[in-house]
Amino acid sequence: MPLDISPVSKIDFQGVVMTKESQRAQLHKTIWQIANDLRGSVDGWDFKSYVLGMLFYRFISESITAYLNEGEGEDFNYTDLPDEQAEPARAEIVKEKGYFIAPSQLFQNVQKNAKNDENLNETLMDIFRSIEGSAVGTPSEDDFKGLFDDLNVNSPKLGNSVAERNEKLVKLLNAIATLPLGKFDDHTIDIFGDAYEYLMTMYASQAGKSGGEFFTPQEVSELLARITIGDKKRLSSV
Repeated sequence: MPLDISPVSKIDFQGVVMTKESQRAQLHKTIWQIANDLRGSVDGWDFKSYVLGMLFYRFISESITAYLNEGEGEDFNYTDLPDEQAEPARAEIVKEKGYFIAPSQLFQNVQKNAKNDENLNETLMDIFRSIEGSAVGTPSEDDFKGLFDDLNVNSPKLGNSVAERNEKLVKLLNAIATLPLGKFDDHTIDIFGDAYEYLMTMYASQAGKSGGEFFTPQEVSELLARITIGDKKRLSSV
């Protein structure tokens, strides 16, 4: 498929047209708010792991939901399906997606019930283990092994008590839920790359050279691509 390299891309998110710049501004605003909520308890490098880990959890939850909903039709919603009805399709879903998440374990359902879950930290830990475990013995095992190791939901850095830790986790889930990810094929920015870059900027002094020496800012990559492209409007590859 030819590559669309039009200079300005836009998506519509809940009726609001968002440019690349407005998407990026919203992402940075949300990350900054999370930083304020966790300030004083989680240092910069650990904070990066919490944000990216939870962001990825949301992404794969919505990815598998969109995939299954598309295959079943308009009246089907995987998020509303009882776990026992989803379980028989586990093997086929893992074969096609590389992992499995039960409906009750989806980010959107966990986030919705997080405030009332007194064992939220344990709930999340079990879910992360389940996601990683669903890929064991499959070609995607190496991709998911240890995926959430850096997202320690039982860390004393989140709080001295379970209640304090869960309070921070609720704030983290709610903040990640506000990010305007839109549809997977409509992103005008690289959400993960941009989040990582912004976090590296926020905590550059703590991350040091080893944390960022192999990361190229998006603006530099885009500039180099556009110099290479020249005046062409559509290409097969760059």
